[in-house]
Amino acid sequence: MAKARVKAPKSVKKGEVFEVKALISHNMETGLRKDKKTGKTIPRKIINKLSVTYGGKEVFGSDWHPAVSANPYVSFFVRASESGPIKFVWTEDGGGVTEKSVDILVA
Repeated sequence: MAKARVKAPKSVKKGEVFEVKALISHNMETGLRKDKKTGKTIPRKIINKLSVTYGGKEVFGSDWHPAVSANPYVSFFVRASESGPIKFVWTEDGGGVTEKSVDILVA
């Protein structure tokens, strides 16, 4: 599928608001282009959903459409409540899934 990178602080104070950034390398093929060699339409293959959980609760979610650029980047803020992983799940057409998580230590 795709390669994902996530950046977040390793430790934060309880109640602190911190930024989480993520980038996933993906072509986001819309299904509208044609292969130059064969002339056939390249099948659509986009990431259509992103879900982010922290402490077992969804803290960020989005539905994506063909207009989203290749290699999409997201950034959002979360309030620190407990130590544990922030888990990202990207889902593409056809059911392919890429997962990435980072651990956060709340002191």
